[in-house]
Amino acid sequence: MGDRAEVIAIDVGGTHIKAGRFNVDGTCLAWQKLETAQPAAPEVVIEQMAEIVAVLDPDRRAVAVGIGVPGPTDVAGRKALVAINLHGWTDVPLADRLESLVDRPVKLANDANCAGLGEAWLGAGRNSRLFMLLTLGTGVGGAVVVDGQLFTGPHGAGGELGLIAVHPDGPECNSGNRGSLEQYVSATAIRRRTGMGGHELDRKARAGDEQAIAHWTEIGKDLGIGLSSLIYVLTPEVIAIGGGISKCADLFLPAAIAEIERRVLPSSRVNLKVVPAQLGNRAGCVGAARLAFDLWNPQSAGLAGAKIFSGI
Repeated sequence: MGDRAEVIAIDVGGTHIKAGRFNVDGTCLAWQKLETAQPAAPEVVIEQMAEIVAVLDPDRRAVAVGIGVPGPTDVAGRKALVAINLHGWTDVPLADRLESLVDRPVKLANDANCAGLGEAWLGAGRNSRLFMLLTLGTGVGGAVVVDGQLFTGPHGAGGELGLIAVHPDGPECNSGNRGSLEQYVSATAIRRRTGMGGHELDRKARAGDEQAIAHWTEIGKDLGIGLSSLIYVLTPEVIAIGGGISKCADLFLPAAIAEIERRVLPSSRVNLKVVPAQLGNRAGCVGAARLAFDLWNPQSAGLAGAKIFSGI
């Protein structure tokens, strides 16, 4: 099939399931979005996925299926260990069950890792050898992509960028840490710090409210502190900031970059770019497509993809 190969990509959330059929240059050929069944028991959601595959690929052209799930997976990409906002998802052998229904190989990854893989392939991280994505939403997710491949460590738990400590005596984190980056730059943290949601804080800052502007500056400084530690370890070429809070990037990224320049030696940030992510809420599906192509052809790390994903 070569350069005519196609795959199915699925991004599973607690509210919606998004899915597409993609070709090797990242073009989305067909798209589906539907509500996740409630309660979202594994067997019900897996049936939904099988139905989506049948609808998107009636001619069975797709060679593999990639899935992003809202939680950690095993290192082989076969089991959903825990899925946030999905009822009863503990150690679910998702790949095995779906393969038995669709008769195509299946691989899964954490949804933030899929978003990072998508941005590395067709978004902000294109053409970079070492790329990092941080997603600032309800929490802070992250992904590290090296030479086109996800880095997840020997047990699949690597790349939890939002859980590094930035203030040792800060608020408690669900991870057991204190003062993690997530406690300062997530949507939840912003409401706790400012008494306002991100949208309100954004609106006030753009209207010239000095206190709101100062809040965004402090958020940017804390992001820069966290990124500085990561930069010293990984020396990435590109760091992209995604998630809902990234819509306000122009309000906080300058302060983050200034903090990085203050804290990180020039030799550790040569040509570093810190930029907003580019693929929006389609990044997870783009990354799941790339995951599927890598499953079909493990040598596809150099898979062509020179354009930004535009979707349908």
